[in-house]
Amino acid sequence: MEEKKLNPVVKQVLELGPPLLFFVAYLKMRDQTYTLGGTDYDGFIVAAGVFVPILLVSIAILWKLTGKLSRMQVFTAVMVILFGGLTVWFNDERFFKMKTTLVYGLFAAILGIGLLQRRSYLAWVMSEFLPMSDEGWMKLTTRLALFFAGLAIANEVIWRTMSTDAWVKIETFGFPILMFIFLWTQIMSLQSHIIEDDSDKTT
Repeated sequence: MEEKKLNPVVKQVLELGPPLLFFVAYLKMRDQTYTLGGTDYDGFIVAAGVFVPILLVSIAILWKLTGKLSRMQVFTAVMVILFGGLTVWFNDERFFKMKTTLVYGLFAAILGIGLLQRRSYLAWVMSEFLPMSDEGWMKLTTRLALFFAGLAIANEVIWRTMSTDAWVKIETFGFPILMFIFLWTQIMSLQSHIIEDDSDKTT
């Protein structure tokens, strides 16, 4: 199926909407206990369970509108279904919190394996959107692998030592903001490696 262009605002709403809705749901439900099938669930567990279908609907809409899903979107959906399901099934919020560690850790491991092979898997995914020299891709991949590893470690420390309220806020806002700042600073620092389109030079 041919990929269709999507309004950037709509794309951002569909991508950022589910985490924000989870945050709002958690704030509304955190002090409540819900009894389902004879089992008591606290607000975090219910909010995590609600997050799964919300994310899947968002991804389905993206797929319908664009005709394509990125590997990261598919991977995220699988992880959310798996760990959201485990969270509700075992009535244990630790599964949902560990999901973030495993996602970032796996990203770091995948990029690291590519680096050991002297390859940039990041370039394989993003080179179409960001033309850059091989040296630039290797630098960005190395830095991003270390950054993901740092986020994985940070998430483990945060959820094990801080309150659930703090973890939810950092997960919803802290990590995404850090990611945005990191990527922005890297793109700025790697400007000399970005390959300009020849057509731009002739206009």
